[in-house]
Amino acid sequence: MASPDNALVCALIATAFWPLLGYALGRQLLPPVLATGAAPVIGWAVHSAVTLPFYLLFGFSPFLVAGIGAVCVLVAGFPLSHPSSVGDTETALTIPLGAFAVAAVVAVIPAATILPKSSGDAVWLADGTFDHAKSAIIDAMTRLGLPPVNPVFGEAGTRGHLAYYYLWHFSAAELALVASMSGWEADIGLTWFTAFASLSLMMGLAVWLSKRATAAIWVVTLAAAGSLWATLHWIFHAKSLAPVLLPPIGMAGWLFQATWVPQHLMAASCVTTVMLLLSRYALRQTFALVATIALLIIAGFESSAFVGGVTFAFAGLIAAPILFAEADPKQRLRFFGGLAIAALLVVGLIAPFLRDQVGAVHARGGGNPFIAEPYRVFGEQFPVWLRRVLDVPGYWLVILPVELPAAFIAGIIALAAALRSAMPRDQKLAIKVLACLAGAGLIISWLLVSTLGDNNDLGLRAIVPAEIFLIVIAAAAAAGLPNVPRRAAIVATAFAGLTLSVPDFIQTIHDNILSPRQPPDAKVFAQTPDLWAAARRHAAPAARIANNPLFLKDLTPWPVNISWALLSNRSSCFAGREMAIPFAPLSPELRSQVDAEFVRVFEGKGTPSDVQDLATKFGCDVVVLVPQDEAWDQDPFAAGPDYRLAEARDGRWRIYVRRK
Repeated sequence: MASPDNALVCALIATAFWPLLGYALGRQLLPPVLATGAAPVIGWAVHSAVTLPFYLLFGFSPFLVAGIGAVCVLVAGFPLSHPSSVGDTETALTIPLGAFAVAAVVAVIPAATILPKSSGDAVWLADGTFDHAKSAIIDAMTRLGLPPVNPVFGEAGTRGHLAYYYLWHFSAAELALVASMSGWEADIGLTWFTAFASLSLMMGLAVWLSKRATAAIWVVTLAAAGSLWATLHWIFHAKSLAPVLLPPIGMAGWLFQATWVPQHLMAASCVTTVMLLLSRYALRQTFALVATIALLIIAGFESSAFVGGVTFAFAGLIAAPILFAEADPKQRLRFFGGLAIAALLVVGLIAPFLRDQVGAVHARGGGNPFIAEPYRVFGEQFPVWLRRVLDVPGYWLVILPVELPAAFIAGIIALAAALRSAMPRDQKLAIKVLACLAGAGLIISWLLVSTLGDNNDLGLRAIVPAEIFLIVIAAAAAAGLPNVPRRAAIVATAFAGLTLSVPDFIQTIHDNILSPRQPPDAKVFAQTPDLWAAARRHAAPAARIANNPLFLKDLTPWPVNISWALLSNRSSCFAGREMAIPFAPLSPELRSQVDAEFVRVFEGKGTPSDVQDLATKFGCDVVVLVPQDEAWDQDPFAAGPDYRLAEARDGRWRIYVRRK
């Protein structure tokens, strides 16, 4: 099982390394308080975007990762030993150390969610661990190198290429390699660092905009706010509310996003930083800004095609005229030239990712990956035609205030006040382009739906940059808006939202960290480390394992092969429907057929032809059978010609190896 101590080591390595690199670069591009706040994001993004192609060419090993890291530290020491190239009269403006400490504590909440929970001889998981089954990608990279294999699905005779935006998981694999930790532990450590980096960026922006150190505390407070769902359920009761409003589907606030999808949160932090740097570049053109902007765009896209790709592209189109108008007319040619260079660099480096994404879309059935459809808000209490009409304003009037009670209304008021107030040109421009990013995210979440999976992942994640901006602008206004009446309105609105969201925050802590719900499979899960250790004895690092896709399905809110994903450190030939949706290059029909075939085999209803398919079609080198499988008593592997029994433990497991 994942160890808190090992996860802490990964988090400490990340915190000691990436912010150092980011600050060494950022202080050449940004005022001191912004350089400090953005340092973790800039350091992570630039280092990850640069080193991934290097490791693809020269190998991915602990020695090389540690050596490149040491070189980066030495290189970072040179700019740190020289004065900053950014003139700034407000050198005394800083983020309080106490705010960093509070941010570090708040960042523990998402990380602690992913840790295993235990009592006696039982071990179980919080619901948020479901999306961290992707840590199998991390283990695959540390075990087999780059480019990463597809750990979820295999076909005989092929390595199995992974078509996914995996940069975040690649950086976790770096931590796992140098610290000799598991992918699960590196995932926990990087989840903490991602949350902390996002808070650090927001604190730096809020303090810079407000010129008040207290804005940093406002940022952390607003970020930790929950939704109003728990309060509404308490007031109206969930059963009576359900016919009126559809239940929440993940269009949630910063804390939820940091817990469930840190890769998308990091991408949102990257594109937020890009917009800030673009506002700087419009006023002051340097090659360092061009290169950094390009690398941050690359890191954002390679961490989330939804946030760093679709959302950022839309925001860039909206912000382009504003940036063009603000640029010095005499420097506009240079401005466009620099952006053209950045675009060429971005296209060149993301081309393999983009090609893989397009290929995966076609493999899953082609068609339009996005459709226009307003966010669904209202339930069956209303006729269908009326629901469709009410849904259009309902997103703005119901969903956003409910999901973001502390930041949405306060942020809108703060944005209006900031645009009308007198402030330095660079700050006003930064607010405008960041508002473009926020607006793009809100509009996409409102009107676009991704068709690649069961959930609208595009809409659910495009909102994250908007959440970051709303938190920043509300915090800055609450701490330092000169107009007292407007500031009072913002503080009152934010405080009311914070107060009403307290029940949801308490429920989040209860469900995610304490997680008292002990599922029936908890005692079995506690024994699976021994099971997977036994399987690894018979499975070479590149081997693929077959086990029941529904094994321990009660551990997570949706049935996912979580035991394999977190503990096996081996690839699967088919890890189940939920994992196949984002990772397997299969059409919905073919995915259902494969899923049904694997489930059928482990239910004891498989035919000899099904078993043969596992060996010859899907490349299953090893099969793991356990008493929880219905096939335990009707073992289809025992007498067949495709597999031989390699190890058996009475009442615990049987491990079969494919005959050569």
